[in-house]
Amino acid sequence: MKSVYTPAYRQMLLRLRRARTEAGLTQAAVASHFGRPQSFVSKCESGERRIDPTELLMFAKLYQTPYAFFLDDD
Repeated sequence: MKSVYTPAYRQMLLRLRRARTEAGLTQAAVASHFGRPQSFVSKCESGERRIDPTELLMFAKLYQTPYAFFLDDD
């Protein structure tokens, strides 16, 4: 199956998971903070659910990570 996501989007997903683990948070803890089920976080990180910019900002704030960290293409 061919990915529908660009390499930059896939990189953003990897950084999303990395930021969460570096913040010392589980998917369940993040989901609880947002009032969502754990599967919401799992689907966001796996790419099963597309993340909009406002949601990415919510993750960045929770993880205390600059928004640009997720979007830099270095």
